[in-house]
Amino acid sequence: MRLAGRVVPLAALRAHPGRFVSLFGKARAEVGHAECLCDPDRPQRLVIRCRAGRYHLAGWPEQGHLHATTCPWYRTDPALSGSASYPREAITSTDSGTAIRLAVPLRTRSAAAPPVSAGRADTPSHATRGTSRRALGLLALLHWLWEQARLSLWHPRAPRRTWGICHARLSRQAGECVVNRLPLASVLYVVPPYRPATGARHAADFEAFTARLSGEGSQRRRGLVLGEIRRVEPTPYGVRIGLAHLRAPLFASRALHERLRRSHRTAFAGHSNKHGGRQVVLCLVDRHPGNGYLVIEDAVVMLCSATYIPVESSYELRMSEALTAAGRAFLKPLRYDGTGVFPDFVLLDTTPHTYVEVWGIRGREDYEQRKRIKQAHYRGAGHPLLEWAVHDPLPDVLPRGRRPPATLPPG
Repeated sequence: MRLAGRVVPLAALRAHPGRFVSLFGKARAEVGHAECLCDPDRPQRLVIRCRAGRYHLAGWPEQGHLHATTCPWYRTDPALSGSASYPREAITSTDSGTAIRLAVPLRTRSAAAPPVSAGRADTPSHATRGTSRRALGLLALLHWLWEQARLSLWHPRAPRRTWGICHARLSRQAGECVVNRLPLASVLYVVPPYRPATGARHAADFEAFTARLSGEGSQRRRGLVLGEIRRVEPTPYGVRIGLAHLRAPLFASRALHERLRRSHRTAFAGHSNKHGGRQVVLCLVDRHPGNGYLVIEDAVVMLCSATYIPVESSYELRMSEALTAAGRAFLKPLRYDGTGVFPDFVLLDTTPHTYVEVWGIRGREDYEQRKRIKQAHYRGAGHPLLEWAVHDPLPDVLPRGRRPPATLPPG
């Protein structure tokens, strides 16, 4: 890093931030930014923020893809992200943070919450119906958080990714974002990893979160809960959903649960098949006025690999696990609410980057036509292509000159 002309190791800044307060202040006042030297030939600007007297660094808006892929400020190229389909008023990034317009209202008129069994199975969901490009749906918000937290990116030298790492990154990202003019950190509860030493504090934090969902005059505030599904159990009125690391259950109507299963077939099927997979869920919740339980009003479910890389099919799950086992650096482009055409994965350890396509359907003419169009587009753009037709064995995904690891999945 370079601050006011002085080069400082990032590890030192993180370990002893108090030692560099004057240097931060000088760089902010005289230069206006810091510089990242991940590529010394192309220094990239970094935002210097100050909160409660403490300085920290953030990526420069819309410049994250210019960093080295191993840099902590690297972000997905907008050309490989569904975020590019939104106008500026939907996602506004400045040097003070990001403001997001969410299609789902987080403030509603005070009224008795409907019973858990209410709702029609054919009612369109905020999360799955077509939303205006001027606002993000729940799935788009989940994808944005995942992308900005670098959880759609995998690098073999990174520490083993646990839910604790996901929680820390997602919480940090929420702290720099405003949604519908509300601080995202005040309306989003990212379930923390359970540890005996912090259990009591986390329980108090959750109680404080649910208390904020009470009515405020004529207004009620709804909240968002983000976690990993551990179990779904039937109740007389619907289902009880248990999240990993969270003692308190969430409740949903039977109609909503069936709608989620239809809208997110891949997430439910991929989780139950022999290759496993994780189910990450973002829930819009309200507090039941009678018993105080959290009732899910809407939700989206995302299938992820063991390392929390999002995937869109059980075949992509196998490919993701194979790339991880082979020690490849790669990212998963995320569509948000749109239907943009992206490769299934992008290998970041080749120059130019290699696109990965998993062809899951055979013999259907419209699918074969789209396949040919994508292949021609990649050739014309000069992108190397790694392909897997799922009825064939998995292709060799290893870098050149490297022996296959013993953990490479069969097939």
